[in-house]
Amino acid sequence: MSTIVYLRTELEKQWKKDDVFSLLQTISGEIYRDKEGRRTLRFERDSHSYFLKYHQGVGWGEIVKNLIQLRAPVISAKNEWQAVEFLRANNIDTMTVAAYGERGNNPATKHSFIVTDDLVDTMSLEDLGQQWRESPPTFETKIALINKLAIISKVMHEQGMNHRDYYLCHFLLDNSFAKTNKFNADTPLFLIDLHRAQLRKKTPERWLVKDLSGLYFSALDVALTQHDLFRFMKAYSGLSLRTLLRQQKSFWFKVEKRALKMRDKSLNHGR
Repeated sequence: MSTIVYLRTELEKQWKKDDVFSLLQTISGEIYRDKEGRRTLRFERDSHSYFLKYHQGVGWGEIVKNLIQLRAPVISAKNEWQAVEFLRANNIDTMTVAAYGERGNNPATKHSFIVTDDLVDTMSLEDLGQQWRESPPTFETKIALINKLAIISKVMHEQGMNHRDYYLCHFLLDNSFAKTNKFNADTPLFLIDLHRAQLRKKTPERWLVKDLSGLYFSALDVALTQHDLFRFMKAYSGLSLRTLLRQQKSFWFKVEKRALKMRDKSLNHGR
């Protein structure tokens, strides 16, 4: 049975004599999710806060169900670890890995984990959108944030990664933003929740559409103008508005159509 374990220095000192898999499978903390073979929680050690995602095998039934639905099953923490490494290599702000491990060869029963530093004192862009209803941003701040999101999306997709849960709630800003309400090109913007991410040499169009429509759907309640949407499209494509409307009109129509379909489904579900 193959085993891989990486522990950052401070955790290696604490856990070097332990069976790390057994320790993390039962560690206590603030639980965010505990179902479908994955347990997500926040815990502390020596006044430092961490996030743990522990995968303990989804079973063949779940794997087959995903394959029948043409979905890539998430069977270990490896997806998230590789996605973090990918984003860091491409200069996109994300989580920092403190520990990672895999044990077993059977994909249905494999145990794995990833521990990341807790991004403390942060707020999501979803929260920001709600804040902007009361305190609208400056024009410069709004444009800088739109461009930042477009460039992150562009680099990620062009280098072969799609997120699969690409919503505003998975982008985090430092909490200090709530006081200043100012954003520029150098402001860190952390992309998180990467366990479903996919890496390829080239991202297929349907996954580009899925990511971008998810982002648009999550921003539908934000006060964005048509010019704001065009700014995003131009920064993402690297084309002038005239050229992208001529060459990519059908692509962006698919993005909008899917986003609006998601909104309709969400509204109907809430009734």
